[in-house]
Amino acid sequence: MSATADHAEERTNPAARLGFEPGQVVQEIGYDDDVEQELREGIEAIIGQDLVDEDYDDVADAVLLWFRDEDGDLTDALVDAIGLIEEGGEILLLTPKTGRDGYVEPSDIGEAAQTAGLAQTKTFSAGKDWSGSRLVTPKAAKSGRR
Repeated sequence: MSATADHAEERTNPAARLGFEPGQVVQEIGYDDDVEQELREGIEAIIGQDLVDEDYDDVADAVLLWFRDEDGDLTDALVDAIGLIEEGGEILLLTPKTGRDGYVEPSDIGEAAQTAGLAQTKTFSAGKDWSGSRLVTPKAAKSGRR
């Protein structure tokens, strides 16, 4: 694909800039009616299959974790998500943007990630109402994996 086509895809598919690849298994946790459907559909288009749900019983390449302030303890949710991914996998933590119901303070995200043993490598807009944080295990961060 040409660089121009890559840039066009990034504009039309919000998931294109997140580094997903065909054939990856992406497990989704915390799905509800308020999630960003366009982002979910974009990820599915790239990986070539549906996202797997919370009942998936194998390891995934990545976890898409939708989390709202009222969803409980973020550190616990992140620790649980770590157990769902392959070594070197990543967690995409999606939280409501500032001013939206369920907003999570960035400092809370940083503290929970650090406590869970994760490194935050990137933040991004995940749509109109959601922000995202890419979290990786320190080993993956040191090796240069996304």
